[in-house]
Parts: sequence; structure tokens; C-alpha cells
Amino acid sequence: MLSPTAWWIAIEPVDLRCGMDRLLATIAIQFGHDGAAGGAYVFRNRSGTRIKVVCADGSGVWMCVRRLREGRFVWPRSSDRVCEIDAQSFAWLCTGVDWHRLCARPLVGALV
Repeated sequence: MLSPTAWWIAIEPVDLRCGMDRLLATIAIQFGHDGAAGGAYVFRNRSGTRIKVVCADGSGVWMCVRRLREGRFVWPRSSDRVCEIDAQSFAWLCTGVDWHRLCARPLVGALV
């Protein structure tokens, strides 16, 4: 069962044709995080219509892909390369809702 310890959003878009090994390397090199520590990392394509989630637990790696039929995923803007969100915000993000307007607490980084 997928149950990450934290949710992290990569601010800059990535080429979603890459697989889990390349995304795990991105987590380590660009963000300085241990990709195998149990956190889930969310990446998006340039157009904002697809996301890919990578989460490594003790026994393997999960990779999930989601595509919106209409609209774009609402993405934060920040000077940081990655920002942390909670599980509820991630659930709203996946539906394509403007999730940062629904949050009761301020998020890390500036949002659009």
C-alpha cells in the first residue's frame, strides 16, 4: 500500500518520458533528498496536463501517472526547487482543483 511519509512537489517541469530511476536521481541530485526515505515526489510536464508520482518504500518503488482530460494541474511557484504539501492538498491537486485556495494553513513558497 502506498503511504508516503511526506508529499513533495517539484516546481520545474520535467520530461515525463523518463522512468523511475531517472526521477529518483533527480530527487537526489537536484533536491538533495533521499528518494528512498518514503516521501512521494510529484512531477509535471511542461504543459501541466500530466503528473507523475514516485515514492520509494522499503520494498520497492511506486510510480503513478495521471492525465487531465481538460484543463491543467494547478502548480505552485517558488524560488525553491521543491515544496512540501500535505496529503489533502495532494488529493485536491490530483482532481485539477485550485487546491492552494482550499488550504487553511499557508504553504511553503509563494503560490500562483
